[in-house]
Amino acid sequence: MKILGIDIGGSGIKGAPVDLASGALADERYRLTTPQPATPQAVAKTVGKLVRHFKWQGPVGCGFPAVVQNGVVRTAANIHSNWVGCTVEKLLREATGCPVSVINDADAAGMAEVRFGLGQDHPGVVLMVTIGTGIGSALFVNGRLVPNTELGHLFLKDEGIAEDYAADSVRKKKDLSWKKWAKRFNVYLAEVEKLFWPDMIVLGGGISKRFDNYAKYLKSEAPVKPAALLNEAGIIGAALAVQDVG
Repeated sequence: MKILGIDIGGSGIKGAPVDLASGALADERYRLTTPQPATPQAVAKTVGKLVRHFKWQGPVGCGFPAVVQNGVVRTAANIHSNWVGCTVEKLLREATGCPVSVINDADAAGMAEVRFGLGQDHPGVVLMVTIGTGIGSALFVNGRLVPNTELGHLFLKDEGIAEDYAADSVRKKKDLSWKKWAKRFNVYLAEVEKLFWPDMIVLGGGISKRFDNYAKYLKSEAPVKPAALLNEAGIIGAALAVQDVG
């Protein structure tokens, strides 16, 4: 079975059909720039363009950068404030003409890693951290998702909100070296370890494919590894959402 997976991010909206049996992309990934401002109508229009690019007719799964409960957006940290209270699944169904299931984007990436990547059959607590425009998180206990954790919004003593201090967008904006950025990220890692004591931490998002640049600077009690699915995890997990929660 193939499902179109779409990963809606702060800078890009990307997608591809996914083979649910293998977790592999069934076609070349297609990416469009996230419209600015990223209002509900503008994003829905862009998602519609992506779906039409694949001439897709069938179920669609979307990873979305916010808390999503029962198809309704509850937060808007890295998206337009008009999204709060929006019934996102209904909006995207109307824009695409397809049945659509929507979950938090980091949860989607984590679902893919637990099903097909590093978290497969891994016991205990696995924490997925996606690093991009903001910081997303997905927490799993013996393979079961604890949805909408939003650990990128933890308040770090003396440093403020975690993603405002250590997201990849901050690294780029401040032109930080990998060593200096990793020092910031280590503050975040220490906080989540103190609170959740994960058995493994998996790093996703665009920065995961550059793991070798900063791995030697990371400090953590738990092993920290780049996502096996790299930046495709969000697309794959979004497709899985149709099967698991759709």
